[in-house]
Amino acid sequence: MLKYNSKLKRLAANLRNNMTREERKLWYEYLRYCDVRFVRQKVIGNYIVDFYSHRAALVIEIDGGQHYEDEALAYDKKRDLYLNGLGLRVLRYTNIDVADNFEGVCLDIYNNIKSVSGNKGKIPPTPFKKGGRVIDPLYKRSVTE
Repeated sequence: MLKYNSKLKRLAANLRNNMTREERKLWYEYLRYCDVRFVRQKVIGNYIVDFYSHRAALVIEIDGGQHYEDEALAYDKKRDLYLNGLGLRVLRYTNIDVADNFEGVCLDIYNNIKSVSGNKGKIPPTPFKKGGRVIDPLYKRSVTE
């Protein structure tokens, strides 16, 4: 079991309720459909990660522009080293990646999950292969292909 800072639980819950547009898109259009279970805004140690899968030993981060300032880059490097030390692989994507290359992001996540899970269970290969039904997270309505 991963250790965590219980003082961050409330902040994590707040972040779950106020995800960015790109986090919502990845969650509602892809990650929540995987049999490889992901959780949102997971506290690990003294950090909160955007998405975490225990089974795949995977952390997914969606980075906005603030992550590319010198101080943030150093913080993220320290954080990634900590998570890697726990045996977790960290995948980072920018908000632009999610907005402009969503299928590419999903395919990369799929390939990373597949490499550890041996393709057991249902892992949607793209965000659009869910039986013709996609939930639009911004409008909470069903959309057909």
